Amino acid sequence: MAAYATQMDAAKQGILTPEMETVAKEEHLEPELIRQRVAKGTICIPANIHHKSLHPYGIGEGLRTKMNVNLGISGDCHDYTAEFEKVKLAIQFQCEAIMDLSNYGKTHTFRKQLIEMSPAMIGTVPMYDAIGYLEKDLADIKATDFLKVLEAHAKEGVDFQTIHAGINRRAVEALKRQKRTTNIVSRGGSLLFAWMEMTGNENPFYEYYDDVLDILRKYDVTISLGDALRPGCNADSTDAGQISELVELGALTKRAWERDVQVMVEGPGHMTMDEIAANMKLQKRLCYGAPFYVLGPLVTDVAPGYDHITAAIGGAIAAMSGADFLCYVTPAEHLRLPDLQDVRDGIVASKIAAHAADLARGIPGARDWDNAMSKARCAIDWEGMFAQAIDPEKARDYFESRPPQDRHTCSMCGKMCAMRTSNKILNGESVSLTPDEA
Repeated sequence: MAAYATQMDAAKQGILTPEMETVAKEEHLEPELIRQRVAKGTICIPANIHHKSLHPYGIGEGLRTKMNVNLGISGDCHDYTAEFEKVKLAIQFQCEAIMDLSNYGKTHTFRKQLIEMSPAMIGTVPMYDAIGYLEKDLADIKATDFLKVLEAHAKEGVDFQTIHAGINRRAVEALKRQKRTTNIVSRGGSLLFAWMEMTGNENPFYEYYDDVLDILRKYDVTISLGDALRPGCNADSTDAGQISELVELGALTKRAWERDVQVMVEGPGHMTMDEIAANMKLQKRLCYGAPFYVLGPLVTDVAPGYDHITAAIGGAIAAMSGADFLCYVTPAEHLRLPDLQDVRDGIVASKIAAHAADLARGIPGARDWDNAMSKARCAIDWEGMFAQAIDPEKARDYFESRPPQDRHTCSMCGKMCAMRTSNKILNGESVSLTPDEA
């Protein structure tokens, strides 16, 4: 039996776990530095003791920006085969995390198969599964019932769980005074708000927070403190409701660390570009440097069908300014359940945002990837370029859809290719644009 309960517990004892060693190697950092930051809470390594297929990843201070893919079945779309195709795509693109947001029927079988096959971290929102799991209407669920769902997910091997513990009665009062444009847009947050208002009770995840932590510690599940009051439009960003909840999340972060439970903090939804950097600093300050899991932020509200772009813009700024973990957004956001192409587009947009931020932050190894692409481009080495592309399949398809006569160019510039011209002159060759020139 392990001499430690969680990654944080091990780190505080001075123990380097295999997971810490893996993270250090892949991040080009010293293992001792990883251990120190895990002990401090500024890095988390979500790794449930029952997730045997997991490839461990670190999230937090000084590490590459990680990304998450949301998927799962719903009442209108419960095609398990289609969702597993999305899982395979996420694994193909080496996404670090997958969240199962299923909210229809008995989700245990889907989640069990997902955990068995996925090297990515698996996350859930137990609140989504409560109705189906407990077979009760929302108003009939007891406070302690919610904890049963949380423990069921933990036993199955889920690496992190989004728990909306910060939307307590104080935060709700701040929300009501604010009179928001879009009220509560968090699905889990809205359900908890409804339950609290219908029953007159405090948020069960807040009231029984110590019990929540005991369960998570038992299986080494990282708590992702959900932002139930995140802004759902630019008009609501950085308002009293959002900040009131964030203050509560900071206090809950410290309580989790005292129990050796690893923490991520979620936020902030929609906001204009000029507010993003300040929000990143505010979160880090109020939550003591805990890793920040960013939802968006969407920088404009008027682009349905293109919200993977609005989120990638916001995600890049957020990650450059201190966010550690991006949640992808697909073109289907606000419109429908994403299909396979939507998922692909969302993954690529988020990976671009994450890597662009890593370049700006000088993350070890980040520039090596771009340098490899640049060398292949200079050499007009198409296979080399495809190998370095975020989406090699699309890059190849575009090139081959209208191939040039001369494979040392592309069909846009032909023999006027700047790389070709420069290379020839620098090699002491002359340049001719006649058709018969090699």
